[in-house]
Amino acid sequence: MSIFEINTYNMRKTQLIFYVIALIGIIPSVKAQITGGGVTPVGTTVDDDRNVITTAMPFLLISPDSRSAGMGDAGVALSPDANAMQWNAARLAFVENEIGASVSYSPWLTKIGVNDMSISYLSGYYRIGQEQVIGLSMKYFDLGSIFFTDTGVQGDGLEASPKDFSIAAAYSRKLSDNFSAALTARFVRSNLFGDYQGSNLEDPKPATAIGVDVGLFYTKPVLFNGNESEFSSGLQISNISNKVTYSNDDNEQFLPINLRLGTAFTTALDPYNTLTFTVDLNKLMVPTPDPNDTSSSNITLLEGMFGSFGDAPGGAQEELREISIASGVEYWYNKIFAVRTGYFYEHVSKGGRQYFTAGLGFRYQVLGLDFSYLIPTKQQNPLAETLRFTATFSLENINRSGSDSVTE
Repeated sequence: MSIFEINTYNMRKTQLIFYVIALIGIIPSVKAQITGGGVTPVGTTVDDDRNVITTAMPFLLISPDSRSAGMGDAGVALSPDANAMQWNAARLAFVENEIGASVSYSPWLTKIGVNDMSISYLSGYYRIGQEQVIGLSMKYFDLGSIFFTDTGVQGDGLEASPKDFSIAAAYSRKLSDNFSAALTARFVRSNLFGDYQGSNLEDPKPATAIGVDVGLFYTKPVLFNGNESEFSSGLQISNISNKVTYSNDDNEQFLPINLRLGTAFTTALDPYNTLTFTVDLNKLMVPTPDPNDTSSSNITLLEGMFGSFGDAPGGAQEELREISIASGVEYWYNKIFAVRTGYFYEHVSKGGRQYFTAGLGFRYQVLGLDFSYLIPTKQQNPLAETLRFTATFSLENINRSGSDSVTE
């Protein structure tokens, strides 16, 4: 029995892909283009107040690195590292090394037997002065092979290899001893149909976009219970971009423009042991679907972003439901061994992502290894047992002006 009831096409692995995308709460525009209507997982009941926000290119919000993935997908205010490009590039201004790089890899949907999908992420930074750092990153989502078949046609079809990728460059600068800002430019290309040219797909084509992220970061050493500690907070608005389409201008959709606001607190228990607590709040800055208003497709970028704080049909209660919470804890022993755990919560009417995470980290001189593991709160979730692996490299320590960090 198939996972999805799809009216227009029999797509084997595509059904699994859309199921997972639906579970993470950000169904892309391609759903409407290739299903011709709503997609409902077999055996599930859709609540009357369920109103999931839809966007294109949802892979942009998938956590790529093991450190944040092990802490419930929180990262906007964590201590700076090479993976800051995904969460808040403003963190890079406070890195303690001159050069750093990271590579991450995650097999995707292995729980349900898919063996050719994966997410890869490469990121790095270079300090160009005491106050300035530049960063680069690339995310690559390989959806494996998908076989498209027109309804009612036996034996005819095409095997396609959909792929999404993004390339980003960031400039991060200290504005004071405790405050920094960053601007990131990003090019994104999403090819969900490969070379498929089915007649019912309204001339499918790859979708491309050029977007920006804006980030702010504040960090300050403090004393807590007599121990050296550090308080940090961060804000990032990511994926500010033009609307995109996989067919024609009548099917344009927003990218997942996301507001992330969070804080982190790190304290040294003694010279060898440190703890970090962090919480992120996330909200999509795109229009909330309104079944009684068919003019939403004409909303401009700025109207959609600023209007997203008051456009929910359910009023203030629904607006609050659109805020997801990511939280995590990280323990380091002697800056060599780390243990992480976290929890992510999203209201069931907005996608229902709810899961625990766990992770480990190791550091030896300039090299590091991390991995994370996802544990959903509900059984038979295709995201269950998702693993992420990350390798890091850093070179040439540079002391912070005014203080020494107690973080890793």
